[in-house]
Amino acid sequence: MHQPCLMRAFALLLLTAAIVLLTATIAGAQFKSTATLVIAPTTITDSRGSYIDALEPADLVLYDNGVRQPIQVDEAFNAVSLVVAVQTSANSAAILDKLGTSGILFTDLLAGDRGETALVTFSDEVRSLRDFTTNSDNLSAGLRSLHVQGTGAVALEAVMQSLAMLARRKSDRRRILLVIAEKRDRSSKVKFPVVLQEAQRQNVLIYWLTYSPFLQPFTAGPKKVKSRDPTKDGEPLPPDMAPGNLLSVFSELAHQGKPDNSVQLTRATGGRAIGFTKKEALEEAIQAIASEVHRQYIVSFTPPPGKPGEYHALRIEVKGHGDLTARTRAGYWAMP
Repeated sequence: MHQPCLMRAFALLLLTAAIVLLTATIAGAQFKSTATLVIAPTTITDSRGSYIDALEPADLVLYDNGVRQPIQVDEAFNAVSLVVAVQTSANSAAILDKLGTSGILFTDLLAGDRGETALVTFSDEVRSLRDFTTNSDNLSAGLRSLHVQGTGAVALEAVMQSLAMLARRKSDRRRILLVIAEKRDRSSKVKFPVVLQEAQRQNVLIYWLTYSPFLQPFTAGPKKVKSRDPTKDGEPLPPDMAPGNLLSVFSELAHQGKPDNSVQLTRATGGRAIGFTKKEALEEAIQAIASEVHRQYIVSFTPPPGKPGEYHALRIEVKGHGDLTARTRAGYWAMP
């Protein structure tokens, strides 16, 4: 073979080897970037309920089905993408009045520095009222516009739409969903396991602020007479105790037998459910969640091999500190 031919053959061999090496490198990089991670936001408190900061990663021990796992621990410094989902059915009217001035609490306190907040409402259907924004005035305007929009409460559909919105955010952001609604679903068609699996797949942290639809009307300001007669205009009306309202009491009692979405979703994802009746309690609950979110330890690990659909219980302890309590998500289902 002539020398030029030998040189061309050698160059082709080098090119082929380089392509093989590059393909292997890319495949390896793709494999690493798509590796499944379980993220377990963890809140550490002492016996008085005060948050504990400045623990070292070596201080935390995580057990997956009772087996200790190697973990990575980060402080909660990543920017937050927050969706606030509000029930706007007829039995939520008193709640909507309480939310009008809460915009700054969501954007500046809960979402925090570099955070973004979106607003979703739901009753008979789900509506996206505000896309992600950093502007508290924009969100506040959306909250002030809230009004009754039906009698249903498709809470699980609202959670699913909120998860879809969060899925489109950058992968390095912390994803948080805050639902403000009654505990139990009224009219959703989507199945609970589907919702839970999607929340798990995205590692979304869910909080739920709950209220009693029966008690809420009694916490609202009294309705007043609207009259051209100045002696009557503005007079408070007595509470509406019509037969329809009395019948609603029995309807609410029957509704209590349904599963409690607020407890199931928050425990499974690492958040918590907080009940409230008055506006002051609502604002205190939002502030409490904000304090917790920004003082968590973000624990992550690669799950051990397991059967798809198998449930894994999680537990976290603080080594050498039996007086400290570590709260994280209750567990996860192995993904296919």
